[in-house]
Parts: sequence; structure tokens; C-alpha cells
Amino acid sequence: MRAATVTVSLGNASYDITIGPGVLEQLPTVLARTCPAARYAVITDATVAQHYGPRVRDLAATVAPCELLTFPAGEWNKTREHWQALSDALLAVGLGRDGAIIALGGGVTGDLAGFVAATYLRGIPVVQVPTSLLAMIDSSIGGKTGVDTPQGKNLIGVFHQPRAVVADVTTLATLPHPHLAAGAAEALKHGAIADAAYFERVVADRAAVLDAEPDVLASLVTRSVTLKAAVVTADEHERGQRAVLNVGHTIAHALETVGGYALLHGEAVGIGMVLEARLGTRLGITDAGTDAALADALEAYGLPVERPAGSADALLDAMRVDKKARSGTVRFAFLKRIGQAARNAGPEWTFSAPEETIRSVLGA
Repeated sequence: MRAATVTVSLGNASYDITIGPGVLEQLPTVLARTCPAARYAVITDATVAQHYGPRVRDLAATVAPCELLTFPAGEWNKTREHWQALSDALLAVGLGRDGAIIALGGGVTGDLAGFVAATYLRGIPVVQVPTSLLAMIDSSIGGKTGVDTPQGKNLIGVFHQPRAVVADVTTLATLPHPHLAAGAAEALKHGAIADAAYFERVVADRAAVLDAEPDVLASLVTRSVTLKAAVVTADEHERGQRAVLNVGHTIAHALETVGGYALLHGEAVGIGMVLEARLGTRLGITDAGTDAALADALEAYGLPVERPAGSADALLDAMRVDKKARSGTVRFAFLKRIGQAARNAGPEWTFSAPEETIRSVLGA
């Protein structure tokens, strides 16, 4: 399959996403064209560094001198402490305002390295090089950066669009099945909010996705990226329609926070989608049977569809500090049906729900 290019059209902040097998070798050309710099710094976690760190550093070094900086892997390391440590490391190596960052890895790295880029010397460019399925189809696109706090996920951050995204699907061959399945949960989400036929295709391609077949993955990534790019183009800073990308995420982020990030993000999103569809149906917003359709698709990938045992009170407390919450009221992005997100009155795309109804869906 030939490389595909999807453009996120944001005026002067527009950028291209290059997708396909082997496109990592195009990184020097992409850097020279979209993000020329006097010096680069690759930021990656310790696990990804073992697979691709020196290779990406050496590719970037054909354009300008390049450093390789690492931090410990895991969502629990996406913190202000590691933001500070990485920022201090950049200062120590003398990266200036004519420098740029290359974020190499999964969603944690993209968020953390992007936040470093957004704040370092009041902002320097970043190029995203995602190496997980979830990062390729979701977190590397749209400019959301940030870190977690004990109170919740991604509560401190800023929008900082990349100069380019390079998604080489051959890097997914090193991912274990649970991580590929977790990425597929986000692909199912994209289909659920905007393309019912794509939703069904993601289910049908399960075996090929879990076997990391490059052409199938490239096609899947391209369709998801196209769907997300359209939403981001319409609402860059999430003041309205972009909220649909948060289907399942109100409950998912609470599950991650309360559970100490024991669940992979995609696993949490899958559970969140099923429970929020159930909630939407009880509120008369989501068509009956949507939760079952989601559960069937997720279970085809071996993903969980019910939340782990634990306190509903703790989950509700975490939801109250979710970024979508208003005046302490929990809000949700709901589906109307598979293939269509629900829209509230006027410009609103999120909905509130009575606490007792939320509790009934969450269970004890």
C-alpha cells in the first residue's frame, strides 16, 4: 500500500499526517520541509527508546544535530514532575528557540512531549511520530497536550498543534495484542460517532488488526485519521462539535484515575462507551440496543465491557473534575446510534445526567 496523506486544515496551523508502511524513512524530508530547526530533541519513553530511539535520532540528525531524551514508560509517569525533568534536560543540552521536539511513542509520550514543546521557551515546534495504534488514530492528532494530576487525567495542558505527524504502521508489529485491541477501541469509537460502515469494518478486520497486517492497519489508520481531522478542522479548541470525540471518555477517565491506570486507555474507553450508551438510552438520547452493539464489537477484540469492581462514589468524584464538567455537574458526549453522535440544543454537544441515573448505570 502506498503512503496516504491526510491534512488537518487549520489555516496557518495546518499540517499533514503521513500514513503507511515504511514512512518513518521519510522523516528527514518531513522535518526539512515542515519543521526545519537548528537542533532537534527526540523525547520518548524507555520502552520505545529500545526499539526506535537511536534510529529516529539518527534520521533526524541527517537534518540537524539531535539529542535523545527518555522518561519511564507508563501513564502514571505523565506528570508535572517528568514535564519538569524533561524541560530541565532540554535547558541542560542548550536547545534554543530555534530548536524543535520530536515526540516518539504512544499517547503518553505525545501528550507529555507535546506539553513540553508547548511550554518550553514559551513554545517551540513539535513533530509527532506515534508508535501505538491509539496514538496514530487519535492522540497524535488535534494538538491536545498535557499531564495528569492525582485529581484526574489531562487536567493541566494546552492546545499545541504539531507541524507534522508521521505514522509508520510497521512500528505496530512490536505491540502486544492488548495494545492493538485497545487502539481498535478508539477506531470503533470513530465509527460509532460518524461512520457505521467503518464501525463494522473494524470488527470484520479484527484478525488482521491483531496480527498487525500493515496494509489493513494503514487503511484503518487512514480512515480514523480522516474522521478525526474533519472534527478537529471544524472545532480546533473543543468549543462545540469536537466534544463528540469524547464519547465514552467521561467514565473512562474516571476509571483510569480511580484505578491507578491499571486499565489501558482503550480498555477504559470501551467500558465507558458501553456504560455511557446505556446511560444515554435511559435518558432517551441514545437508541436502544446501542450498548449491546458496542459490547459485541469490543468483545470481538477481547476487550472488557463492564467496569471493575469498586466504589461508584469514587468514580463520580473523579467525573466532577472532568474537563467537560460545568459547575460541578457531570457532562457526557452521547451517541444517537452507531454511526451518529447525539447533539444537544444550540451549540451544545454534551449532556448532563441526574446523579441517581448515573449511579444506576455504574452499579454499586
